[in-house]
Amino acid sequence: MRSAMLGRVIALFFCSCMILSGCSKREKISGLQQLDGKEFAIPTGTVADQLVLSKLKNAKFKYFNSVMDAVIAVKSGKADAAAYDEPILKNIAAKNSGLVVLKEMITVDNYGFAVRLNDGELKKTIDAVVGELKSDGTTDKMMKRWFPATGNPAPMPEIASGGSNGVLRMGTASVTEPFSFVDGSGGVVGYDIELARRIAKKLDKKLVIVNMDFGGMIPALISGKVDMIAACITITSERSKQVLFSEPYYTGGIAALVRE
Repeated sequence: MRSAMLGRVIALFFCSCMILSGCSKREKISGLQQLDGKEFAIPTGTVADQLVLSKLKNAKFKYFNSVMDAVIAVKSGKADAAAYDEPILKNIAAKNSGLVVLKEMITVDNYGFAVRLNDGELKKTIDAVVGELKSDGTTDKMMKRWFPATGNPAPMPEIASGGSNGVLRMGTASVTEPFSFVDGSGGVVGYDIELARRIAKKLDKKLVIVNMDFGGMIPALISGKVDMIAACITITSERSKQVLFSEPYYTGGIAALVRE
């Protein structure tokens, strides 16, 4: 009798722990379709919820201040999945055990640099540099540097950009690791920053990074405060009415992060 009572107490204890952690109602997710009708953690101010609904009509949503808050909600069992840009979620999963990004994408998008509509020559240079890096294998090395399977991105390589032809101003939002982020020394680094340095080197210009809010990048470009912008920017038909995009340099999109 005492043993049976003790067993019930232990069972009740573990049940209570599961309920408090939010894990009792969360099933193991291995495919995207399992998430139809489940709860997604979404960073406030994004259109990720609309994109999820385009694929999963019965999805439900909880909103959080940042992508990291959304990821923490998944890890703690408060949501079934987080939806956000695939490379950023992969970067987070690489540094946090127990999380995985599903292979099937919610949407597939291309990322590009943007210049002013009348700056076709700069677009040609960007396209040429992207093509050369793909051809000589540098792109593969950059991918390994900035998108490791586990751990943090590697340090930014030294790339002398010269400067005899003036300055190339690049607008970015350093909250899109591994594309553009602030490292331990306080410098803005990332895949987009390395690519921009290589573009500046091609032009023999000094690269100047102008850090700003993501929503302010296109207005800053149009007004002439910067010469080009990049920070995991999706190429869309609406944005293409305002700016001129380079050829895509990365194919990503919106993905789902779940507990492993």
